[in-house]
Amino acid sequence: MTEHSPGRRVLLVFLDGLGIGAKDPRRNPLFNARPRFLTSLLGGTLPSLGNRIIESSEAMCVPLDPNLGVRGLPQSGTGQATLYTGINAARIIHQHFGPYLYSTLKPIVEAHSIFAQLKNTGHSHPVALANAFPQRFFDYLEGPRRRIVAGMYAALTAGVRFRDIDDLKNGTAVSTDITAERWKAIGHPDAPVITPYEAGATLARVADAQTFTLFEYFSTDKAGHEMNSAKANHVLGEVDELLRGIYDHVDRTRTLVIVTSDHGNMEEIGIKTHTRHPVPAILFGDWKGFPKDGLVSLSHLVPSIRSFLG
Repeated sequence: MTEHSPGRRVLLVFLDGLGIGAKDPRRNPLFNARPRFLTSLLGGTLPSLGNRIIESSEAMCVPLDPNLGVRGLPQSGTGQATLYTGINAARIIHQHFGPYLYSTLKPIVEAHSIFAQLKNTGHSHPVALANAFPQRFFDYLEGPRRRIVAGMYAALTAGVRFRDIDDLKNGTAVSTDITAERWKAIGHPDAPVITPYEAGATLARVADAQTFTLFEYFSTDKAGHEMNSAKANHVLGEVDELLRGIYDHVDRTRTLVIVTSDHGNMEEIGIKTHTRHPVPAILFGDWKGFPKDGLVSLSHLVPSIRSFLG
């Protein structure tokens, strides 16, 4: 087996601030937008507080607890640190913290992130952060880097290459906004704009050459904080097409696709803050051998991925 042809693979699609909410289209944009592909994938239904576990012939959705045994509203810094390490970061600092990574948690993410774990096994495990970053991000990295989110810090400290405008043009990375429409306004007028479906196809190609691939998307959380129903519906439509593109192009016999989040927010569009709702972990592709019974909280995802990858 070559480095570019791993056995089992995992593609983790992270959607910031997307919880499991009420089955009420006035409150929960998921039941307003009713994304066509996701609904079909889950057998004609969508996760809600009254229907948290869904299993169809193609996929499964299980709830994850983002509260981590700590009082207060879950936050991105501790939630993502937990999600990417398997270690309860909120318990360590006795609070939820975010959106950026708490300083005390940086050594933990550096030592225990899924990137670091796979790179330190002694075996050849190619890993990727599939997001493409504009030049201004690389300029920021040259500075003191005081504020950085957990996934990017995990990649940085594990030596995972940050993909750039050339990767975006070559179809080997996807913009954090999926379509790259914003790149023209941030110094890259030649950036190619693609459809969410094409972005999903790109993610599938990247994932097929890696043992583990992460893609991060943050507009779900932004729509929730803005309490913007129209934006939430638009965002969910783009995510749905992204997932359809992944599904149609990924090797589903060898690649497990996991779609999950760090905390709730957008599922209660009339509330500006985060929620204590569970978050979904949606599994499709090569999911039937995944140890899903052990998935209870955010801290269980990385151990389950490690077990699945062997």
